[in-house]
Amino acid sequence: MRTRLLPLLIVLMAAVLLALGFPLGASTAGVEQQRVVVDRIDDAARFASLAQFVTARPAADDRHKTPEEDERRATLRTELARYYSLYGIRAGVFYRDHSTMAAAPAGLSVPHDGEAAQAFSEALAGRRSHDPHQIWPWDDAGRIPVASPVIRDGDVVAVVVTDSPTGQMRARILRSWLLIAAGECAAMLVAVGAAFRLTGWVLRPVRILDTASHDIATGRMNARVAATAGPPELRRLARSFNEMADHVEDVLEQQRAFVADASHQLRNPLSALLLRIELLALELPDGNAEIAAVRTEGRRLARVLDDLLGLALAEHTDADLQLTDVAALAAERVDSWRPLADAKGVRLGYEGPAAVTGWADPIALSSALDAVVDNALKFTPEDRPVTVGVAADGDRVEITVADRGPGLNEDELDRIGDRFWRSGRHQNVSGSGLGLSITRALLTAGGATIAYAPHEPHGLKVTVTVPRSAP
Repeated sequence: MRTRLLPLLIVLMAAVLLALGFPLGASTAGVEQQRVVVDRIDDAARFASLAQFVTARPAADDRHKTPEEDERRATLRTELARYYSLYGIRAGVFYRDHSTMAAAPAGLSVPHDGEAAQAFSEALAGRRSHDPHQIWPWDDAGRIPVASPVIRDGDVVAVVVTDSPTGQMRARILRSWLLIAAGECAAMLVAVGAAFRLTGWVLRPVRILDTASHDIATGRMNARVAATAGPPELRRLARSFNEMADHVEDVLEQQRAFVADASHQLRNPLSALLLRIELLALELPDGNAEIAAVRTEGRRLARVLDDLLGLALAEHTDADLQLTDVAALAAERVDSWRPLADAKGVRLGYEGPAAVTGWADPIALSSALDAVVDNALKFTPEDRPVTVGVAADGDRVEITVADRGPGLNEDELDRIGDRFWRSGRHQNVSGSGLGLSITRALLTAGGATIAYAPHEPHGLKVTVTVPRSAP
């Protein structure tokens, strides 16, 4: 869930930061350019004040010039030249007919098109030129033209025009953008860290709840969730889960106790009934068919009660997991069952290494193998093999019991291990239908599994899997 929730939060936070960063970058560029434009307007106003009283044209009759006017013109030219030398900004003062009053560098003329021409026309009308278009850091050819009217006696007699390069301004904008980008990256890192913490805080109770649910599903009914972390809704869900788990555990405990008590309490009346049957049989002729049938059903009922008690104990008892030599244990069980196999004419053998270790409850695993081997011997015809094999497979140990009996079809394989279930073809074979259920309960308590598959060309193969690593 974190892999789906975390990218969503990161994308949303990145979108918010970008939505804030782009307008901030554009505003920073606009402020920087506006500062340059205001500075140029001030410079143009200063030059306009110097040019305000220079009215005679350079080509006019020198008799109409005064020394004071020549001094003002020289001062204006000197200021424009110094301005251009210091700042590299082209500046000039032009009459209404576009002729030059003073300019730096020499030869500067009024532009005929573009923003500079428009600014000159607006200044002739007595208005300050409009703000130039925004210059961006990648606009190498961008320049900022500013024009200011020179007014004398209420009339515009000339126009001051400045044409500024933008290299330094673009560098300042770029530095500002880099600072903004660094701030955005830092904010993104903080946001990602906060997203990790937030998703961890929200999903930690969910992971704990998932673990507890898995534990309960695999038979560890005492698993519970600590309802102390996470959002209030998840804490309330954890408390509800604990209440449900307590209720389920109580119901299962009552069920186990009932089965155990019922099977235990029925043993005494059944034993008394079987004893009376034996006493009654003494008064009847030998070989009475009815007495034999009653004895058979009585013994079958006794086996069912024993298996029910064993199933209740298997589901209730906790596994005592130990590092066990699974190969030695399987070979030992084969040796224990070999006399019965020889009596039936079945070839029982062991195949596998001498030693393979795994984590299991030795008593529970022995009981499970006994049930599986007993089942294989029941259904294997005379002079057919039953093979018990052990093999290590990565992080697990597999114990296989393969017989050459009639086997089971696909529908029967789906039902094998259910309580009291027996194949319709095997009703004449003794058993209660609880042996494999007890086996599965014993193995599940220790983290082991049992699986069934056909053993080609005919027969059944039972695989018990034991983990090799500690739980």
